[in-house]
Amino acid sequence: MNYRHSYHAGNFADVMKHVVLVALIDALRRKPSAFSVLDTHAGIGMYDLSGREAQATGEWHGGIGRLLDVPPDPEAPACIGEWLDIVRATIAAHDGQMFYPGSPAIVADMLRPGDTLTCCELHPEDQRSLRRLFRNNPAVSVHGRNGYEAVTALLPPRQAKRGLVLMDPPFERTDEFHTLAKAIITARQRFGNGIIAAWYPIKHRAPTHAFHNALKDAGQRNLLALELTLRPPLDPTRLNGSGLLIANPPFRFEQTARAILTTLCRYLGDGETQAEVEWVVPE
Repeated sequence: MNYRHSYHAGNFADVMKHVVLVALIDALRRKPSAFSVLDTHAGIGMYDLSGREAQATGEWHGGIGRLLDVPPDPEAPACIGEWLDIVRATIAAHDGQMFYPGSPAIVADMLRPGDTLTCCELHPEDQRSLRRLFRNNPAVSVHGRNGYEAVTALLPPRQAKRGLVLMDPPFERTDEFHTLAKAIITARQRFGNGIIAAWYPIKHRAPTHAFHNALKDAGQRNLLALELTLRPPLDPTRLNGSGLLIANPPFRFEQTARAILTTLCRYLGDGETQAEVEWVVPE
């Protein structure tokens, strides 16, 4: 499965991932001390949804395209409105053209003075785009390196004692789940009090169960799995759902996540959408 960001920007998986990301950053901002974010597979940070790659799939129509004109819902989690405000501000900044902010742009928008973002991107062209995007932002650094190697090289962060590691690999390799599990374990060893959020595709259940079990068998604890499926995950040739594995989630984040996914279920998919928030291993 090739999940290079530019082809799938703004789709249902991005919506789920980015709303949860906003909620995690909100949790970090509740304390006054500075935090650091490491985005291991950052992509280009900003996506033109009228561009060739996004138009080739048209997936954004089933994601951000369904939420842009949704009126404010006072009962929805605040992070959904915050995320939509960032997306709408991005579009306005591009003279109304459909540009969608990726995770680095969302995080950068939410940083306070003293907070920092470190982005890793191995693809040379994407790396250049990312550097251009943040060339005037001293709070953001861009590294041209393998994201998994960055877990060892850049953790723990020098700038702050707390923060978030976001892992959003492209799943181009057949052993990606295995590599991701190892990276989560390494990140927790080096940054024990950090929040680790790892995205994964749901095509069918066997790979995701094996992924969770590998972490459980390795003695990992305090693991929360968030999953949003558009349809029963029975066809291994399709992206049927989106998952986020969160290690060391913020206090009571289970309730926050459940409210987020329940709300998103009303807008995404075509009647079969389901949400699950479960502890893989409790604290």
